[in-house]
Amino acid sequence: MVRVVTRTISMWCALLLVGSLTPAQQPPQSHLVESGEVVVSGHSVPYRIRRLPVSSFPDLPAAVAGLLNQRACMIPQTYEAHRPENVVHASLERAGSSDWAVLCSGEGTVSLLVFFGSATGDPMVLSTSLETQRLQGHDDTGILGFNWGIDPASPDRVRDAQTAMEHRPRRLDHDALADSVVDHRTIYHFYAKNVWTLLEMPK
Repeated sequence: MVRVVTRTISMWCALLLVGSLTPAQQPPQSHLVESGEVVVSGHSVPYRIRRLPVSSFPDLPAAVAGLLNQRACMIPQTYEAHRPENVVHASLERAGSSDWAVLCSGEGTVSLLVFFGSATGDPMVLSTSLETQRLQGHDDTGILGFNWGIDPASPDRVRDAQTAMEHRPRRLDHDALADSVVDHRTIYHFYAKNVWTLLEMPK
């Protein structure tokens, strides 16, 4: 059982320096780091979650970015992230479509949202979880980090992931969405015939 004990939020931005810098010298986009403690098996364990604002992903279409900002979304980053992640551009609706998937964090929860290029209005919500249920240890410090990551999964990637199956399904005709717990299992969401399903994988 995991229980949140404390939570501290700090904005990492050099505000005192901004006024004296030229545009070319402006510091990189600020990010939000939340730290606190959760109770795991009766023991308090520290955690850190780093998030990026929607503006850190300039390739997002303006309409999608606008909807994310309306929801006050921040984009959580896995503990192993070396570049902005958890915003995916892929052909998720059909072959050749231009679609987006995003992990949106707000008020202690994180949701997996999908925006089809053919649709307007609210996105589809594939999964929602408390952020503190998406933590795991990853180094000698004992500090827990965020472990949920999403990536595009091409038909070839899915085919390779199914190699060990005795009877592999037919090759997909468009992308799936890889939904991973870092260093653990990956599941693959696939949209066809107006329904999201989980693809069969080796056991």
